[in-house]
Amino acid sequence: MELKSLSAVQNYTSAKSATTPAETDGGMASTLKGVAGDFAATLAKSEQVAQSTMMGSADPHALVQALAQTELAVETAVSVRNKVVEAYQEILRMPV
Repeated sequence: MELKSLSAVQNYTSAKSATTPAETDGGMASTLKGVAGDFAATLAKSEQVAQSTMMGSADPHALVQALAQTELAVETAVSVRNKVVEAYQEILRMPV
């Protein structure tokens, strides 16, 4: 009986660390910084592919793919901006 309770405590201790939230360095600020960096990298890559295509050194299919990725990134950024504006307007409408 004693071994079973000891085993249960050890299993609980090992499982508890898996359920605790992970600590991040900067929290939301570092996440937003990473997202903005990814967005800028996507735009820069698309611009580079477009220039390569105009010079004749890139595949037209690569251009179409890059433009589709850019379009998706911009649409995502616009929808996030719209949600932030909506939330701000909702806060302004709250009675004080």
